[in-house]
Amino acid sequence: MKRLRAASKPNLSFIVLVSFLASFAVARIFTYFFPSTVLMVQGFHIHHFWYGLALLTIGGWLGINYRDDQTERIAAIIFGVGGGLIGDEIGLLVTFGDYYSGITYTFVISLLVFVFIVTLFMRHGQAIINEILGFSRLNIDLYVSLFLAVVSSAFLIQSDNTLVIILSSITFIVALALILRRIIRYLKALFT
Repeated sequence: MKRLRAASKPNLSFIVLVSFLASFAVARIFTYFFPSTVLMVQGFHIHHFWYGLALLTIGGWLGINYRDDQTERIAAIIFGVGGGLIGDEIGLLVTFGDYYSGITYTFVISLLVFVFIVTLFMRHGQAIINEILGFSRLNIDLYVSLFLAVVSSAFLIQSDNTLVIILSSITFIVALALILRRIIRYLKALFT
């Protein structure tokens, strides 16, 4: 049996992602403008999470059972729309009632970042691994120090919490000291 790799059909991943984002946006916009439009069945509010779950099931089933291009595209669209409807209600599901919870946006952004990282590794995995290995062997202390200096300065600028200011200041000073040490070593090597 021939095994298909996910990288062999990147168009389907793109279709799922676009369908996910579009259905998430449509659901969010619809509920913003029409918050009282709900489906009630025998006194129960049927959330669009359930439609999303049904669509994920249908799209997944079609994608697994049929191997022609048109059906695969249809399955990808259905799967993406289902995921978007579920994603739109993550805040409601996790907080048990707060539809506008910030966790919904955090979920969507995290999902997008994950998809982009996986896509990058699928397409350019070996080059990224080589870069990371070369990166860590050469100047890891400089890169980590630079990262810590930038992140701690952001906390210093935005916080009014005393503990955060103290910890960020200490981190920033240590990071700057490590960067300065690296620069001094570089200059010594340059002039000797």
